[in-house]
Amino acid sequence: MPEKNRSELEKAAQKPGEDALKLHPFYKGKIETMLKCSIRSFDDFAIWYSPGVAAPCKDISNNKEKVFEHTNRGNSIAIVSDGTRVLGLGDIGPEAGLPVMEGKALLFKYLGGVDAVPIMLDTKDKDEIIRFCKIIAPTFGGINLEDIASPKCFDILSELQQTLPIPVWHDDQQGTALVVIAGMINAAKFVNKRFDTLKISLIGSGAANVALVRLLAKAGVDINNIVVVDSRGIINLNREDLKNNPVKWNIAQTTNKSQIAGGIKESLQDVDACIALSKPGPGVIEGSWIKEMSDSPIVFACANPVPEIWPWDAKNAGAAIVATGRSDFPNQVNNSLGFPGLFRGALDVRALKLTDGMCLAAASEIASYAEKTGLSETHIVPTMDALELFAHEAAAVAMKAIEEGVAQIKLDKSEVYENALEIIKRSRNITRSQMDLGFIKPAP
Repeated sequence: MPEKNRSELEKAAQKPGEDALKLHPFYKGKIETMLKCSIRSFDDFAIWYSPGVAAPCKDISNNKEKVFEHTNRGNSIAIVSDGTRVLGLGDIGPEAGLPVMEGKALLFKYLGGVDAVPIMLDTKDKDEIIRFCKIIAPTFGGINLEDIASPKCFDILSELQQTLPIPVWHDDQQGTALVVIAGMINAAKFVNKRFDTLKISLIGSGAANVALVRLLAKAGVDINNIVVVDSRGIINLNREDLKNNPVKWNIAQTTNKSQIAGGIKESLQDVDACIALSKPGPGVIEGSWIKEMSDSPIVFACANPVPEIWPWDAKNAGAAIVATGRSDFPNQVNNSLGFPGLFRGALDVRALKLTDGMCLAAASEIASYAEKTGLSETHIVPTMDALELFAHEAAAVAMKAIEEGVAQIKLDKSEVYENALEIIKRSRNITRSQMDLGFIKPAP
């Protein structure tokens, strides 16, 4: 590639960050609290607050489930983070992580009609985080754990899923995994390879790839054909340093049937697909290594804010399909395609938890939606502007929750779909109306 073209592409890739530094202080954040009830006159305060509010309080006191009828709990979730594993930035602290969590809340509302509250915690202690989530649980219909470093994120998720009667999930685990699986299903179809026989190298051993090992196997991929690479090399049974790490030792025992050793380069030899969720690049993956993959290789370079290899370099090296986690490149395999619709469906049937089955139902729906609209090398997953995708996803997740016996409300699939579509449209129309009326100022 000519250096001029490369320079222009890299300059364009930096522009979102430059714009963000201008627009974040312009708006002073991305979300705010808005009313959803009518205020006909100041007399209505007697209904919404004292003395009238005592009546719904007593009703809830007599039956705690009534809280979902009298309050917004059934449509609200907490986004909880300690800022220890933010994007590709690492441990930058709770204050620095807040812009990401506000952005997450924006996506929840605009894409799924879900009210999400960002909560940054000034603690890195696993037990304190667990305790905090348990204490605030009565306020929310679900909890989204975000950007919490491994390995403690696994213990936090497991404990809360077992003890709280509301959906709890760690988006960096299940969220990333389900969207990557959706993309991989369609990438395999496009290059005429069987999904269940794919040989896959997972670059990175953080929360996302650990979840991917489990969910890929449940989705049908032969776990023997998966190889995982951490910062010290390929995970295998000869790695003595892994025996004190239960998560990685389990990976060593279940993957890499051929027990290959080495690093990223060796892990890519003759494999069909590379899924990189490691550290920001470029240069983490070399183009020459992609040339050693099988025919029509698939490369998912998902590190943020900069992928492990630039997409154009991966294509030049022979990759048939290239995906990243960025919205300004084709094939964005990003959590934003998953969590808004998934939580929409879980909340609408008041699910007690989010299961792997519900995650895979969402992945299947995402893949199916993209296939119906036409697969191509630059379109293996839908884009975020596909409004109906999130309603379809909500319906698929809700039906799986009902099938698995974790839903407290039984609805038909069409009911969930129509309800979700109405809520999502309302959220987008409110935003558009605020812009049209000048309550949201035009961006400079």
